[in-house]
Amino acid sequence: MKTIFTTGQVAKICKVAPRTVSKWFDSGRLRGYRIPGSQDRRIPREHLIRFLKEHGMPLGELEDEAMGKILLVGSDIVTRSSLNEMISNDDFKIEIAASGFEAGIQAESIHPDCVVIDFVMGREEALMIAQNLRKNSEFNETVLIGLLSDEDNASGFDRSVFNETFRKPFDAALLAERIRTLVNRRKQLA
Repeated sequence: MKTIFTTGQVAKICKVAPRTVSKWFDSGRLRGYRIPGSQDRRIPREHLIRFLKEHGMPLGELEDEAMGKILLVGSDIVTRSSLNEMISNDDFKIEIAASGFEAGIQAESIHPDCVVIDFVMGREEALMIAQNLRKNSEFNETVLIGLLSDEDNASGFDRSVFNETFRKPFDAALLAERIRTLVNRRKQLA
């Protein structure tokens, strides 16, 4: 994953001439820095993504990096639709997994920023999914959220494996906002 771009690389992404990118940079519209002792400009990925979004330009190859990825595991249709309503499709892409096996395959392929595990699938399976993700160093920074069913007692298991737990019925807007906050915090630290 590339973190710093030259004006030529930005020009290819934006499908414009390199001179146009230089003008954006020199006018202060596209933030970046100059290499000391040279006129060469460099644009960090986060500044490029922000610029593209602000100007309504397509993200192209940066789209997967710019969008947060959420993996919903074992959730029912009500949970899925309420979360879909509250999460902006411009900022997040939501993938679904019905079982622990499917969750493992999806996690490996999309590398989600957040995994929401619904305990409706059963407490043991939900905990096993969370613990398996935490054991894998690739998912150390992944935000894990558990959705406890109303009859599921939160005591009796190690909640530290999750960043957050919500008890059903929950406020979908609050869950969506919490996901945004935790994922954005994670991306700023990365």
